[in-house]
Amino acid sequence: MVPRLFPLIETGQKTSTIRWRETRIEPGYMRYVCDGEATKTAIVWVVRCTDLPLSQAAAFVGREADWPKDVMLEGMREHYPEIEWTDVVQIVEHLTPAETAGRPDFPA
Repeated sequence: MVPRLFPLIETGQKTSTIRWRETRIEPGYMRYVCDGEATKTAIVWVVRCTDLPLSQAAAFVGREADWPKDVMLEGMREHYPEIEWTDVVQIVEHLTPAETAGRPDFPA
């Protein structure tokens, strides 16, 4: 995870991520690692993974007002320079790190 977004993961403000042409994520435990600081991690419980066109992603996660087309494309192209509006992405939704730590099967 890029350093500017990592604090949002830690505080629970960011509970989803959008991926394109990367290793598929499946529901279960997932570890975020902060780019440039490999010791800075956060464990979350992935509850759902959904494939859909990038054009539908903002509405799907309830951020349509925050991410109009130009903003969404610009943000995604920071990570994926060749992504297009019609490309299918994987939306990964997860619990906050605090919620995840409260799971009865949380690894010690």
